Amino acid sequence: MPWWAWTWPLLAWVALVAKPLAPGLVAPVAGFLLTATVFAAVYHAEVVAHRTGEPFGTIVLAVAVTIIEVALIVSVMIAAPTGKAELARDTVFAAVMIVCNGIVGLCLLWGAAQYREQGFQIQGASAALAVLAALTILTLVLPNVATTAPGPYFSPPQLVFAGVVSLVLYGAFIFIQTVRHRDYFLPAGGSEESHLPPPSNATALASLGLLLVALVAVVGLANALTPAVEAGIASLGAPPAAVGIVIAGLVLLPEGMAAVKAAQANRVQTSLNLALGSALASIGLTIPTVALVSITTNRPLTLGLDQKDVVLLLLTLLLGIITLGTGRTTVLQGLVHLAIFAAFLFFAVVP
Repeated sequence: MPWWAWTWPLLAWVALVAKPLAPGLVAPVAGFLLTATVFAAVYHAEVVAHRTGEPFGTIVLAVAVTIIEVALIVSVMIAAPTGKAELARDTVFAAVMIVCNGIVGLCLLWGAAQYREQGFQIQGASAALAVLAALTILTLVLPNVATTAPGPYFSPPQLVFAGVVSLVLYGAFIFIQTVRHRDYFLPAGGSEESHLPPPSNATALASLGLLLVALVAVVGLANALTPAVEAGIASLGAPPAAVGIVIAGLVLLPEGMAAVKAAQANRVQTSLNLALGSALASIGLTIPTVALVSITTNRPLTLGLDQKDVVLLLLTLLLGIITLGTGRTTVLQGLVHLAIFAAFLFFAVVP
């Protein structure tokens, strides 16, 4: 185990304990410790994932990253009684756009640039895209057209329904991925390189414990830094939705790097499992959690996207169906996805 994998979580806890005593001294280094601890958490998740094997490994990593995202959103919602109704929507939408256009586009471009073409299982990609389309439309678009409550809100019964459907669809996908059709998510024809030997049980258990320690530290540091992030975004004149992009980008950065690294090693199937699994986990776990928090604490929850974001979402889903429906990757596919990702970032700052 590398030294930083346990040092950064330990220093993050030291910063959390010291913050009430010296807030001005701790604040400048808290951002660095937060980022470093996220990387440590993902490292430990990868160790546990490597021990469990594919496709369980990518599920462990995706769920670990999503737990960080959900914890950040819920902690900010609870800390701020008003003014955070759009945070969950903005973060989930940003996660979908970052994953489906940024990470997928970079993986397709990077892998195809090195190997000209890479193959993957069409059945697995199609299953993931089908569930992703259903989840995004039901939770992020339908609130705008439902009539019981004025858009972009769901009424409490509709919110319960959206949370239950999200859990059911995500659970069904996990069942298909791990039991019913596990072969859909394994390398096609055994073309991908094999992994290193899995770690021992002791190493995996140690990483599991440190993963829990790191996740709690990330949530605590994020709570401490959220006001500074919001103030910085406001000073730049960017819309409040940029806070969701920052949160999603932070928690997805290490996983995105792991996906690109897999594509570089000619393991594009693992890259797609990581990317699409993260997008599904982001919606399938975040929506039920924030819906429960909204109902139990009587806090407003905005889920419906505006027209600009709906267009970008529909374009992303259509593009994913076309580019991932061939089973082969090319440089052009990666460039198109990255162009849509650039459009998402541009119109988020200049709406």
